[in-house]
Amino acid sequence: EVQLQASGGGLAQAGGSLRLSCAASGFTLDEYAIGWFRQAPGREREGISAIWNKDGSTFYADSVKGRFTISSDSAKNTVYLEMNNLKPDDTAVYYCARVSPWVIKVLVTRWARNLYDVWGQGTQVTVSS
Repeated sequence: EVQLQASGGGLAQAGGSLRLSCAASGFTLDEYAIGWFRQAPGREREGISAIWNKDGSTFYADSVKGRFTISSDSAKNTVYLEMNNLKPDDTAVYYCARVSPWVIKVLVTRWARNLYDVWGQGTQVTVSS
């Protein structure tokens, strides 16, 4: 069964760090791109980062650029999101998702949910001021 399992969320203070993991099963990460989204209460789900595993290209939304780093470990079939200098506005449920095979790289930064075909269950990140 094709699945994504997100983990690593928790409570952090402003200025602190957390690392999220997205473990894939049922498929090989090297052949797909993976994105991270987040959704805060009362707000729409927001695309924040993606990695195109075929060539290692990475993408970031302006809201996290310079603070978050996405990476991939093919041996563990896992994608990571290192989050530094956290802010209270980063509080949200974080989801990882697989980019659909038909999507071309230039579309990734549209952060459109219909470009993703498999979603993880979400992990809560709370940042206190």
